[in-house]
Amino acid sequence: MSGLVDVEELERDWSELSDEFRSLEAANQSYQELHERLEEMQEKCTKQIQHQRYRMRQISKHLKTYLTKERLTHTNKEKLTQLDKSIMKRKAQIHEIEQGLPQQNSRYLKIILGDVNVSILNRNDKIRYKDEYEKFKLILNVIGLLLSFLNILFNYRALELVFLFLLVWYYCTLTIRESILKVNGSRIKGWWRLHHFISTVCAGVLLVWPQGEPWQLFRNQFMYFNVYISLVQYMQFRYQKGVLYRLKALGERHNMDITIEGFHSWMWRGLKFLFPFLFVGYLFQFYNAFTLYQLTEHPDATWQVCYMVDLSKHSPFILIGFQCSSLQIPVLSILFLILFVGNSLTTLLVILQKQTEHTENRYRLMSLIASKRQKTVRQPSTSDAGDGPNVDSPKSK
Repeated sequence: MSGLVDVEELERDWSELSDEFRSLEAANQSYQELHERLEEMQEKCTKQIQHQRYRMRQISKHLKTYLTKERLTHTNKEKLTQLDKSIMKRKAQIHEIEQGLPQQNSRYLKIILGDVNVSILNRNDKIRYKDEYEKFKLILNVIGLLLSFLNILFNYRALELVFLFLLVWYYCTLTIRESILKVNGSRIKGWWRLHHFISTVCAGVLLVWPQGEPWQLFRNQFMYFNVYISLVQYMQFRYQKGVLYRLKALGERHNMDITIEGFHSWMWRGLKFLFPFLFVGYLFQFYNAFTLYQLTEHPDATWQVCYMVDLSKHSPFILIGFQCSSLQIPVLSILFLILFVGNSLTTLLVILQKQTEHTENRYRLMSLIASKRQKTVRQPSTSDAGDGPNVDSPKSK
């Protein structure tokens, strides 16, 4: 009897589970329909955005034509100026709408990942991915600092290779993550993105540099350089996080803005003290390039390419000989020089731009104060209105 009861209970449980499965099938059907509807709406929004941009380009083209005309009334000029401001506002609005739509991968991501959609549609998921990127940089920066310090203390080839492989993997992963962030609305661009691609190539060349006297002559200098750069990057990370948090709270920065290795315009407020540390690091890069340039003449330089030369001027018996030159060390020297020039010029341009903006704002403020003073001086006193106009001079006050 107990066996029959057990079978009946099992059948009842299975019947309940079957009812729940039918509910699951209905929910899945609704999900599939909503997903198809979502894709249709995404495609519709994308087409409308393209239409908006096409029409705005046409309007902007005609707008520029009208603005170049000399015979424009003051009213028409104001209307055109207001129309130009409205176009700029509409572009910003379209950009915000695009953040909730899937974006096309960059060519670099298509090469690395294939035609995989890396768009993150949920705003909270985007911010979470950005925060993971920041943590990744911080953790790898600390690990790199420790490995650099250990390589200064111990001269082991295995330890060197671990550190150099970490650099290659770190910068390669960084370029992929930054490309995904850019697809999802991050505004990292220009030199600071190219900087990581160059650093990836530089780390790869260092990884395949074999043991030898040239490497030993450059080894300690490179490790000290990495210790210093890691410390500066850690300082930047800690202070940039605080500044970004305040600016985002004030609505002056985008939620997807990230910390960078260099200096950007938004860092002007509260981070100017980092200038000396940054430029010392840039000079260190130039010193690396100079040291590597000197090592190109070393007899044990690797990656040598031999070519034929005419030696008949030196000896009548030898008409053709071979001369060898190194390629690896000059490549590293050029890469460090490019990093030095790019970092220095970009930072100097930011400083000049902010100084120019500061000067313009100061003169604008001074002219505004002066105009207000003139208005105050020329304004007649209401108490003496019956006696005629009375101009108050600074002396009478």
